[in-house]
Amino acid sequence: MRGKSLMFQGTASSVGKSMLCAAVLRIFRQDGKTAAPFKAQNMALNSFATREGLEMGRAQVTQAEAAGMEPSVRMNPVLLKPTGDARSQVIVEGKPIGTMSAMEYERYKPRLRERIRQIYEDLERSVDVVVLEGAGSPAEINLKRGDIVNMAMAEMADAPVILIGDINPGGVFASLYGTVKLLSEAEQRRVKGIVINKFRGDVRILEPGLAMLEDLLHIPVLGVIPWMDIDMEDEDSVTERFSRGAGQGQIRVAIVRLPHISNFTDFNLLSLEPDVSVSYVERAGDLQGADILILPGTKNTIEDLHWLRRQGLDSGILRHAQAGGMVFGVCGGYQMLGKALYDPQHVESRIPKVEGLDLLDFTVTFREGKTTVQASGSVDCAEGWLRSHNGLLLDGYEIHSGVNAFGADCLPFLRLNGRGEIDGVMNRQGNVLGSYLHGIFDSGAFWRALVNRVRAQKGLRQNEEALVTLSEYREREFDRLAAIVRQNLDMDAIYRILRGEDVPCGRWKQV
Repeated sequence: MRGKSLMFQGTASSVGKSMLCAAVLRIFRQDGKTAAPFKAQNMALNSFATREGLEMGRAQVTQAEAAGMEPSVRMNPVLLKPTGDARSQVIVEGKPIGTMSAMEYERYKPRLRERIRQIYEDLERSVDVVVLEGAGSPAEINLKRGDIVNMAMAEMADAPVILIGDINPGGVFASLYGTVKLLSEAEQRRVKGIVINKFRGDVRILEPGLAMLEDLLHIPVLGVIPWMDIDMEDEDSVTERFSRGAGQGQIRVAIVRLPHISNFTDFNLLSLEPDVSVSYVERAGDLQGADILILPGTKNTIEDLHWLRRQGLDSGILRHAQAGGMVFGVCGGYQMLGKALYDPQHVESRIPKVEGLDLLDFTVTFREGKTTVQASGSVDCAEGWLRSHNGLLLDGYEIHSGVNAFGADCLPFLRLNGRGEIDGVMNRQGNVLGSYLHGIFDSGAFWRALVNRVRAQKGLRQNEEALVTLSEYREREFDRLAAIVRQNLDMDAIYRILRGEDVPCGRWKQV
């Protein structure tokens, strides 16, 4: 092993691989190393447009930020975005190459292996160390033949592997033992350490089991990471964020949890306003009492619009807007607010036209191709309450299909720099707004303006406190994460493994 790479794999999805990779990348940065993340293949609807206008998974963007690196598609060469019909859009090196079923993609994957190797080696040459992340479990034996992201990737990178198990659902010892024993002998030798994640309680209770696990597998347990209340961006829709809500306060924000919700990382900052609570909703009854309704991005606007109607959410949204309540749509959610959605080339649907919610005066036409670009602009509103915020700078990125045609009753409020292109519009009453700009709330300033508008309507005191940007908030969370992991993970052992040295078992033996 070359001492340039370290790989985290897990016994299953959602065991904490992404978070631990981010933690170790931040620790390496704190220790003076240049480090970069890498995940050969990611399946997620949360994505990001790079400076070059290429698309990659948000998990590796977050990890790059933890490492202090510019996000690059070299860190995530293959991204799969499920479309909702048992198929996924396949994005290679930041560009979509088509939509495939699972079996079609399995047949296609071998063509990617050599290119992934080249991309990885190019990335590795540019940094001191690469922290690789696996996907799912390396013991998914039905998928091993076509593997490009777990042990096959570890072999390509000649990377030692740290195996992570999640204790929270129970059965962690069996899952760790079973995962290792389903690997080949060569793969088992590549596993150099084990980490147990999301533990609640006194670690001394685990020590007999940890000692037995080391005796059975002859692999050292490098640490037990406690359950952490760290606000990190989620890789995909397998997240507790949808069920737990966030924040406390009189102003209630309801985000519609669409079946193909994407880029819900847009809303991570919202509950930092002290009197705001945020929840994700799926039923019409959950909209009652909300002050602000948000329709988020989606990978399949038309299918999710049909779902919205089947759930009866459309009538709840219309009643809210007609009563003067605030409604905001982002990307696909923005498209739903228009009069009609046309799909003549069947990009999203077999139906050539679908009626929108008719809350904003525009139509959307889907065509082949996709806009993926970083964008910046400013509030530029000729009339309405947002005029007092003209000149407010906003940055973000766009990832969408579809082009809008605006009618006379659409009031532009956001224009992009350079071209003067309209990116955000609202109705004449100023309570229904939408934009393609992901990250529109990240500076805190635009969200503060919306919330202060609602505060004024409810007779509440305006918030004039200093803003916290999402970037500042993330930096604090990265440092908190690194501090907790450094305290509970044997970093000396991690560095020894990185150098190719063996780490002995026996730390957990009872005296």
